[in-house]
Amino acid sequence: MSTARLGLIAGASAGLLLALLVLVELRHGRPLPADLAVHRWAVRHRPAGPRETAAIITATGVGAVPYTLVMVAGIIAGSGPYGRVLMVVRTLAVLLAVQALRLALATAVGRQRPPAVDWAVHVTGYAFPSGHTATSAAAAGVLVWAAYPRLRGVPRAVFVACAAAWALAVGLSRVYLGVHWPSDVVGGWSFTVVVLSSAVLLLRHRAVRHRDVRH
Repeated sequence: MSTARLGLIAGASAGLLLALLVLVELRHGRPLPADLAVHRWAVRHRPAGPRETAAIITATGVGAVPYTLVMVAGIIAGSGPYGRVLMVVRTLAVLLAVQALRLALATAVGRQRPPAVDWAVHVTGYAFPSGHTATSAAAAGVLVWAAYPRLRGVPRAVFVACAAAWALAVGLSRVYLGVHWPSDVVGGWSFTVVVLSSAVLLLRHRAVRHRDVRH
């Protein structure tokens, strides 16, 4: 992806995140009208089977799964034993940075979750932006970043679609299980896109400067 396009994506995501932040602050954390409508629908349409499936999906959004995925990404992106170890450390650092920044933002905003009576799973912490959503999106993004240059044609498209579908499913499961407002999830996606795209842009800028210095 070109630097200009990546910058456009980062800017658009930052604008969306800022707009959501402003709305959440202006409403003192209260849900938006669309939040309430989607939340009420989810609570009313939660039979046992889909609810259990959503709980399984949502559990993959944190813990071993995302950490394993970013480690795999590091192995794919690295070259040679030392290079792979170094890249695994870097990809893990990216995921940890996303989680730390997300936690800092959530704590600063302090938005409350939907009523506990509507939760289908136990949760803790503040709502905006969604932690499961941000973590799974970050893991999927790092994995795609590592594998994309090494794939071509249909395998590349299928791989990207599967990674995106998993991150999307984790985010949607948070709403379906009643533990996040939809705007929390959209905020989680936009937050992660901003962080990851900014990191890539920074790396590209440093690479250009290093090349210029060498020449």
